[in-house]
Amino acid sequence: MNQPEKGSKKLLNAWAFYDWANSVYTLTIASSIFPIFYSALFVSQVEKNVEAFGFVFKSTALITYVTAFTFLVVTFTSPILSGVADYVGNKKNFMKFFCYLGGAGCIGLYWFSLDQIHLSLLFYFMGLIGYWGSLVFYNSYLPDIAFPNQQDAVSAKGFSLGYIGSVLLLLLNLGMVMYPHWFGFDTSISSSLSETGSEIQIAEALKEAKDNAALRAMRVAFITVGIWWILFSQYTFYVLPKGVSKGHKVTKDVLFNGLRELRQVWKQLKQNFRLKRYLTAFFVFSMAVQTIMLVAVYFGEEEIAWGDDEAKTFGLIVSILVIQVVAILGAFLTSRASAKFGNIKTLIVVNFIWMGLCFYAYFMETPFQFYVAASIVGFVMGGVQALARSTYSKFLPETKDTTSYFSFFDVAEKIGIVIGMVIFATIDQITGSMRNAILFLFVFFLFGIILLFRVPKENV
Repeated sequence: MNQPEKGSKKLLNAWAFYDWANSVYTLTIASSIFPIFYSALFVSQVEKNVEAFGFVFKSTALITYVTAFTFLVVTFTSPILSGVADYVGNKKNFMKFFCYLGGAGCIGLYWFSLDQIHLSLLFYFMGLIGYWGSLVFYNSYLPDIAFPNQQDAVSAKGFSLGYIGSVLLLLLNLGMVMYPHWFGFDTSISSSLSETGSEIQIAEALKEAKDNAALRAMRVAFITVGIWWILFSQYTFYVLPKGVSKGHKVTKDVLFNGLRELRQVWKQLKQNFRLKRYLTAFFVFSMAVQTIMLVAVYFGEEEIAWGDDEAKTFGLIVSILVIQVVAILGAFLTSRASAKFGNIKTLIVVNFIWMGLCFYAYFMETPFQFYVAASIVGFVMGGVQALARSTYSKFLPETKDTTSYFSFFDVAEKIGIVIGMVIFATIDQITGSMRNAILFLFVFFLFGIILLFRVPKENV
């Protein structure tokens, strides 16, 4: 195949299409079906506790700690792997590895259970590290495939494709969970009970049968995510350039190339005042943004009065759909706003909105209030992610070593997530309330805004 030229429509579309492939993970696993499934495992417990690693954890605190640990692993491994990829000139193979690891982890969640909690958390770990590990190399392709004046638009297009694709699969998964009998899941009860049981007994048995069928449907949904992710990524892998092959062999010394390159990037940042200040601001506000996105459904499941389990499942998934649909509009409008007012000014406004959401979330109790919050989150979520990535790309100096710069960007983001998640989980574990934890996150947005004001005001 003839390699498409930089900036060509085919190459830009192929790069953006990976968002279509992998965003089903963030929507179904990270944001909707898995949190609901995980919560359902504790439905019979008065206090939602689980024993793991020799300790007793609040259920939400455990999954938050595991998530933070995964990001810590990504933080330390990504610079090493990106250094190797840059040395041998084949970052696409590394992107493939993490894609397939993540897809396998999603499929493995089919067997998730509290009885095998450590193996179950390993599958969760594989999915999460696969997603974020592949993004290190995916993001580093952006300056390679697009010119500076194209990067805002193609970055937003990637997020938009991701939202559309993930919503399509979630609609299928939603149908499976809400109406499992339509998809062949058994919701019947024993004939003896239906003949001799009282109306109350029959109603309870039918509800239990439907709940069990819904859980089985959720397990199958995890398999659909893994297959979708692996299958649709093939077009991206087919079109994206392999990288400039340098014919080098990997040695022990090469393994530390990534860390040395990060050190070089850090030294270069001292000479690039604008990039350094922007990266500091990004580190702070991204810490809060990513934490909220990762815990939002757990918060909604635990803190909102839904009425019953069926209403809760439906309400949470509808909330996620609202977020995704609104995020498409948010990414587009944020891109337009940045073109008119500048990236930094737009990011400041978006962070003010996020800060207000922290206060709003502390007081909300009803499903309607949660839907309102979901709408606002969707609007600012797509915008802040796409704009943060493209702003960093446009601030980069002229260099062919984009992998190292984006590895530094990802390391900063992951360290921020680890800190944010650990703080959130600790406050949740100690106080027993996720409300206190989410309220505290406003501090990060406040400092992020202050730091963004300190970025030199050149137009970008």
